[in-house]
Amino acid sequence: MTMLQYERRELDHPRLAGATAATVLRNAPCLIPRVDRRRTDLTAACRPDGSSPSPHLSIREAQRPDLHAPPTVFVVEDDISVREALEGLLESAGWKVRSFASAEAFLAHPVVSEPQCLVLDVGLPALSGLDLQDRVATERREMPIIFVTGNGDVPMSVRAMKAGAAEFLTKPFGETELLTAVESAIERSRRTVEEMAALHLVQERYGSLSRRERQVMALVAAGLSNKHVGAELGISDITVKAHRGRLMEKMRARSLADLVNISATLGLDGRAEP
Repeated sequence: MTMLQYERRELDHPRLAGATAATVLRNAPCLIPRVDRRRTDLTAACRPDGSSPSPHLSIREAQRPDLHAPPTVFVVEDDISVREALEGLLESAGWKVRSFASAEAFLAHPVVSEPQCLVLDVGLPALSGLDLQDRVATERREMPIIFVTGNGDVPMSVRAMKAGAAEFLTKPFGETELLTAVESAIERSRRTVEEMAALHLVQERYGSLSRRERQVMALVAAGLSNKHVGAELGISDITVKAHRGRLMEKMRARSLADLVNISATLGLDGRAEP
């Protein structure tokens, strides 16, 4: 990216009310259409310790989501003047900021579990911003991306938005536009983190089940009666009823419908573990 140029002006954004700050980012302006993106719900599941409780569950190792931690805005920008300007603006708005000069440096940073977003330059050396987006989309679904660039074009922005970017900003853009995009991205991340926390709790409860209880749960959730579950597993109806009562209590399921929904959340396919 080229050097960041400044324009002093009063800001009307709520986070900067009464403050004068840098900057309008100026470089060759390019009109890029905005595309609204629906948030991507988290559907992957895993055991709390990262091991697989069932061959039917997919794995995603992560820290326990922290709903009470302050949000973090990550910045990846190779131009130091732009990076420092973005840091100053975001910090003056009250955000916790972590900045990096390359995609590789960002990826080396420990994964955090609180609400977050990434302000990302497209034209990074080595691993590009769009390539980094592919990694983040796979490994850090709770991290919406806001692209910033002075050299963007329509195909680039379309690719970024189709891959799930929260926003694609081209210069010149103002502080208020960036801060509004960050607030929206953080809120989107907060919803995802809440979903992750709820899923983590369900995974912990599922991990507390015995192997036999998991087998019974899968078959009951698939619609089998106690009699048919017993026949499938080679155990008596009374034993099935006992396992069913314990697993319902452990999973905090108040009804069969609750158990079916929980099974769907965990990705169980109705087949008992061998």
